[in-house]
Amino acid sequence: MNNKNKTVVRSMDILNLFIDHAELTFQEIIEISGIPKTSVYRMLMSLEEMGLVEKGADAKYRLGLLFLQFGHLVSSRIDIRQIAYPIMQELHKDVEEAINLIVRQGDEAIYIEKVDIHQKVRLYTAIGRRSPLYAGACSRVILSFLRDHEIDAYLETIELHSFANGTITDKDLLYETIRMARMNGYTLSNSELENYTSAIAAPIFDHRGDVVAGISIAGIEANYQDENIPVLAAKAIEAAGKISRQLGYNRI
Repeated sequence: MNNKNKTVVRSMDILNLFIDHAELTFQEIIEISGIPKTSVYRMLMSLEEMGLVEKGADAKYRLGLLFLQFGHLVSSRIDIRQIAYPIMQELHKDVEEAINLIVRQGDEAIYIEKVDIHQKVRLYTAIGRRSPLYAGACSRVILSFLRDHEIDAYLETIELHSFANGTITDKDLLYETIRMARMNGYTLSNSELENYTSAIAAPIFDHRGDVVAGISIAGIEANYQDENIPVLAAKAIEAAGKISRQLGYNRI
């Protein structure tokens, strides 16, 4: 084992101590871990600098706030997937189109679940795929229901690039689609990430009323025209509402 790997393993040994101990002094960490004093000191300095541990005024070490942030992200995403999956299956069985679940990750959206067993024409959407928040119905539904200042901050810094024939690359038009999404309760995309594909998405909210995910119905563009749009939109909104209610959202 090289020195870098050994340091990582020992650092994890120190972090694992806090599973059974809410707080530990420097000396207690040395005694329980069996790691030499100089190594413990060096690793604690690095862990503290990264926000993984913090040292209180009482000279005791505790897990840092970064773990709280990671823990919240992991638990919320797992909960959303567990809650959403049976609802996605039900929706997929009804419409026989691909159903995607997406969450925000920085300036991007990431697909965390999909159901497309009965879809006749498969789309290239895969779990783990990323897309910018402005492109595609499922990504843009998250952007559309962020707080106003978050939307403004995002659009001030982002550069809009084209991915397919219908990608929105004009910020005035993007603002208009956001306004329409808020009014209608859903987003619609045509050939934004891939040519000849369309999607209709609805926002998913948590108990605080914050948008935390989006659910979309997606397929070939020909199926997302005229009278089909309000029908599919209503189904996406209904599914999103079911998931939101199970996340504690009560304003529906």
